[in-house]
Amino acid sequence: MLIKNARIVTPEATFTGVVQVRDGHIHAVQRGTTSAPEAQDWEGDYLLPGLVELHTDNLEKHLAPRPGVLWNTQAAFVIHDAQVAAAGITTVFDALSIGERESAGLRSRALQTECADTLQASADAGLLRADHFLHLRCEVATHDAVDAFEQMSDHPLLRLVSVMDHTPGQRQWQDPAQFRKYQERHGAWTEEKWHATYAAMIEQQEKYAHAHRREIVAMSHARGLPLASHDDTSLEHVEEAVRDGVAMAEFPTTMMAARAARDKAIAVIMGAPNIVRGGSHSGNIAAGELARENLLDILSSDYVPASLLQAAFQLHTDIGWDLSRAVNTVSWAPAKSVGLDDRGGIMPGLRADMVRVTLKPNLPPVPRATFLAGARIA
Repeated sequence: MLIKNARIVTPEATFTGVVQVRDGHIHAVQRGTTSAPEAQDWEGDYLLPGLVELHTDNLEKHLAPRPGVLWNTQAAFVIHDAQVAAAGITTVFDALSIGERESAGLRSRALQTECADTLQASADAGLLRADHFLHLRCEVATHDAVDAFEQMSDHPLLRLVSVMDHTPGQRQWQDPAQFRKYQERHGAWTEEKWHATYAAMIEQQEKYAHAHRREIVAMSHARGLPLASHDDTSLEHVEEAVRDGVAMAEFPTTMMAARAARDKAIAVIMGAPNIVRGGSHSGNIAAGELARENLLDILSSDYVPASLLQAAFQLHTDIGWDLSRAVNTVSWAPAKSVGLDDRGGIMPGLRADMVRVTLKPNLPPVPRATFLAGARIA
């Protein structure tokens, strides 16, 4: 493949030029143009590296399209995969929550295992367009978090582990009323149900959270798996992350926690929907505020795949970041954070994961075509 008249976004600069692809890899990148008749004219569209997504819950909406409705896991994976590819994402870490607590949205152990098995089977059968890996989100304040992690810890696609505690009253849900509001998005809870659920979660946290976190951190290190903390709020949370050897801080909820993580060389990940919407849906720190303070390293689409590309461009247009720096948050930086050194940038020698993006006035960026190793997947 030979591409001309593309606005190429590399990790260091953006310029109009030519990209040549051979054998699934980027062979050459140069400024200017070419008169070769076989060159595809991209008509000034942007040529970005394929987006790298470390934490997406997008599978969930296809697995449970309505409250109380569970869809076939194979069908859910296939449509989730198609959606992320259409959004320009070529590498995706499917975030699977483990730890059983159905009253607060954590599904049964059997379903968690089925999802992990279906991901592997889908990849083995060649049914997926994007390159998929597994991210285990370990809810440490549940009775079976360690057992579930041990069961899945040798999954061939497992490349990232995060330790979480969504007990209301701390971290993401410092205000328990916000937790209840989120849980009631599909229907109101009775006072009896709310108080019973809240009391049970507090009891489980006191019983399990600390010990389970220690065990999962130790097992992750023993397997050489990168670790992420989740929803750090205080200096104590960040200090705990440092002791645990955490490499990434997912969605810190305060400026203080984000600054402390950066001071300790922990990469800060924020949600792209937070950028697009202009704030957090749960009332925590706005990602744009962290970006303005240069405390943002990586973006995750979280629950909206299309938000990743849009947020990168908003970092450029709204926050004033250089476009290469902004795009690095959704490509180069996440790839490097998990040891994927063969992708994430438009550079000779890297895999030809690319996205063609069109910009029109007063519209968000549109991914017109997505390529994985030089082959079009969307």
